[in-house]
Amino acid sequence: MTDDGVDPRFSLANERTFLAWIRTALGLLAAAAGLLALHVPWPERAVHAVALLLTVVGGFSAVLGWDRWRRVQRALERGTELPSPRANVVLPAAVLVVAVTIAVLTVL
Repeated sequence: MTDDGVDPRFSLANERTFLAWIRTALGLLAAAAGLLALHVPWPERAVHAVALLLTVVGGFSAVLGWDRWRRVQRALERGTELPSPRANVVLPAAVLVVAVTIAVLTVL
């Protein structure tokens, strides 16, 4: 424990979780860039739409990860109950939309 009462293990675990969110965001952004760089047999508008969706979800993931880190860190410092996660539905739903879109474009 430190003088402010926060166990460093919890603070470091919170930081690792934040970094996992950032890795996820970077992976989504890399997928968007890769989709634009490669030639895929889909209509150009569809390629740009999927790349845009991946980009938006990637950016949103970074913001959600930062917000989660900030809220958990504040709760740890105050000694209050940890906040409930908000993005546990949003991110998987967005990835599902991308997956279904890619599946439909692949079949067509």
